[in-house]
Amino acid sequence: MKRKQIVVSALLAVGFSTVAPTALCGTASEDATREEHIAWGETAFPDPTLWKAADGRYYAYATPSQVLTDQHYLESDDGLVWRQMDYGPFTPEMAAAIQKDWKRVWAPDHAVVAGKRLLYVALYNSAKDSAIAACRLDGEPGRVTDFTIITRSSETGIRDSIDPEVVTDPETGRVWLFFGSTGKMHRVELAADGMSVKPGAKYEHVAGRPGAGKGRSALFEGAYLHRRGAWWYLFVSAGWHGNATYNIRVGRSPTLDGVFVDREGRPMTEGHSTPVLGTDGDFYGPGHNGDFLVAKDGVERIYYHCHKKGHKVKGKEVRILLCRRLVWDADGWPTAVK
Repeated sequence: MKRKQIVVSALLAVGFSTVAPTALCGTASEDATREEHIAWGETAFPDPTLWKAADGRYYAYATPSQVLTDQHYLESDDGLVWRQMDYGPFTPEMAAAIQKDWKRVWAPDHAVVAGKRLLYVALYNSAKDSAIAACRLDGEPGRVTDFTIITRSSETGIRDSIDPEVVTDPETGRVWLFFGSTGKMHRVELAADGMSVKPGAKYEHVAGRPGAGKGRSALFEGAYLHRRGAWWYLFVSAGWHGNATYNIRVGRSPTLDGVFVDREGRPMTEGHSTPVLGTDGDFYGPGHNGDFLVAKDGVERIYYHCHKKGHKVKGKEVRILLCRRLVWDADGWPTAVK
């Protein structure tokens, strides 16, 4: 299919919360330590999910607008310069089938489970009526062929069953779903094919707590799991996504079914976490990190959405796709400095 050749690769100097030295997205420079890269700024691109495909290309997708077919895939040959494709995962027929019962579709998560590519999405009518659905993908990057609701707040009592993150443990083969927000972040084991909750599996509170106060500093959403060394890192977003309080935080556990703790060893279930990236300068509200990708230059980066003051799409400052390299300290924690 024809691709729209819309590319944004501007490097913008800012005083963003990060570490030094660091590499830039889209350049081999070793010297620039205080810059941020807009990977995609032509359209709003909140809650991104990204992956490297078998064909060697990189793909990305994000939360669509009210019109489900309006949000298109992005593709890249190197993970640095992105182009908008002329289609997204939802055909008009599939969009109509979903939106017959659901007002919004949020926070996609691409995952390969048992060799099959799936797209998990949050379906939302209200905090009390929200769900996580698994969609089968056909082709690369893929069109949705069908969807199955795998958990629903009206049945579990877990408010805001949103922001799915599905990961397979390579050592045990067990498949886990992490999800949730204001009703606390939860995890539950899925069946081997990732299309349903495993029979007998229990929902467990894994991170965050409600009533976190005005700054929502202990109210977590947007889970992302990253394996590094002997640890699983649980990246979360805290604060309010629409303003400068939003920020990326992290905890870790040796196992996916274990207790995630912050740098001081305090449990994330009590609202503790270690800061990673926050607002500084013109870039505000970084969060809902999509994935870590190793680009063609061999550098691993975290991709996430963020606002930038003065950067507008159709007259409005929206969440756009950014990327940054994180530096890990001697104790195995990703660090950021003002």
